[in-house]
Amino acid sequence: MITKIFTVVAYDISDDKRRTKIAKILEEYGVRKNYSVFECMLSRDQLTKMKKRIASKLKSNSDTVLYYYLCKECLHKAEQYGGENHEDKIIRIV
Repeated sequence: MITKIFTVVAYDISDDKRRTKIAKILEEYGVRKNYSVFECMLSRDQLTKMKKRIASKLKSNSDTVLYYYLCKECLHKAEQYGGENHEDKIIRIV
């Protein structure tokens, strides 16, 4: 069984072109939860590949990407109020 890592990725990128490239990469790996926030359930290999792809597009002096790794217990405590409901795309850990 492949262990999956639940990762929340948030970014702050001022350049429209770079921001769009990062968003397109993240759309391949997870679900957009907010304009600049994605939830991803990834194997270690997928996580490594995604991070390398993102890093290759960034300008280190002006762009920020944050990775938050959530445990199974923490994920079940997440709450959402308002916004679009992605119930059919919610990632569940059992």
